[in-house]
Amino acid sequence: MEKKYNSVLFGGLIGSLFSLLQFLSSPITGALSDFHGRKPLLLLTTLGLMCSYAVWVVSRSFSMFLLFRVIGGICKGNVSLCTAIVADLPCPKARNRGMAMIGVAFSLGFTVGPLMGAYFALSARTGNVFYHSPALLALTFSTADLIFIWLMLPETLKNNKASSSGFRDTWNLLNPLALFRFSAVATGEVPPSKERMQKLQMLGLVYFSYLFLFSGLEFTLSFLTHQRFHFTSMEQGKMFFFIGVIMALIQGGYTRRIKPGQHIKAVHLAIITLIPAFILIGLSLDVKMLYIGLALYSFAAAIVVPCLSTLVSDYGSASQKGTVMGILRSLGALARALGPVVSSSVYWIAGAETCFTVTAAAFIIPLCLLSTARRLKHE
Repeated sequence: MEKKYNSVLFGGLIGSLFSLLQFLSSPITGALSDFHGRKPLLLLTTLGLMCSYAVWVVSRSFSMFLLFRVIGGICKGNVSLCTAIVADLPCPKARNRGMAMIGVAFSLGFTVGPLMGAYFALSARTGNVFYHSPALLALTFSTADLIFIWLMLPETLKNNKASSSGFRDTWNLLNPLALFRFSAVATGEVPPSKERMQKLQMLGLVYFSYLFLFSGLEFTLSFLTHQRFHFTSMEQGKMFFFIGVIMALIQGGYTRRIKPGQHIKAVHLAIITLIPAFILIGLSLDVKMLYIGLALYSFAAAIVVPCLSTLVSDYGSASQKGTVMGILRSLGALARALGPVVSSSVYWIAGAETCFTVTAAAFIIPLCLLSTARRLKHE
């Protein structure tokens, strides 16, 4: 048990390092894009990801592997740039569909990516160097991504360089308390009203608390299925494929069609759905019960982040969208850094039932915060 706990905690710390670097880089990347444009920063961060995969290809030591994770974590702020590009769209319906399609892309990547990586790792295994082919595959995809951005992607930030506050207040982009307060937005050239700032801060807290709890299940789900149901790697792959397909279908069919003004209601319903989902998964006695819980879990996961991203994208001036979305992404990265460590510690100390039941009960926190945000909207 001690050996398992140490392995899980060590793996969690490595994953947390990646998320913590995203926490630091996302708001800075977003603010720089408000000043220099989305496309140049997207090209730069994609080039950085290519460099990280190149380090992974040639790595022959654990320190080189960590270097790959560090470079990748810093450059992964490019995800917030994708949401900022969608936030630049003037039409609310287009923004909603864009955020949903980003969610679809994540779900498809979540479904297909691990299967492709496992396939290439097994088919091209040479001694202990099983990761060489997946690393080359990732490098190839990122190279294609760079070429596509360079040739096909238009610049969505128009004529805002002169008015953008951009990178002016570095401290507000690095101080965690300032990030939770969205201080970089409040001190901009056209600051939102006090009421809108309160609503934005409340939505940021909902986003953080939701991902803090949610990422814990993501991290411990493999442990539960391996321990309780003796899932092989292939069976776990099928499980994640099931989750990814449901998420993609919900995001492509339902989430992108949610009407403006209905997003808070949809998020409220999705978080409520997570409570029985976590209880069913944590107390599951057979695979059927597990998969019912996973279906509810997938439904909620397909709704919350795209809807909250759509809501937050409505805040800030045209020259602040990158900063706003970068801060939101940063809060999510901090939640994903802390959540798995806390959840895995509770899992190995108190057991799966306690871990998942307590987490289910804790979802009352984002629900209360969301209710407060809804009241602010009505006021």
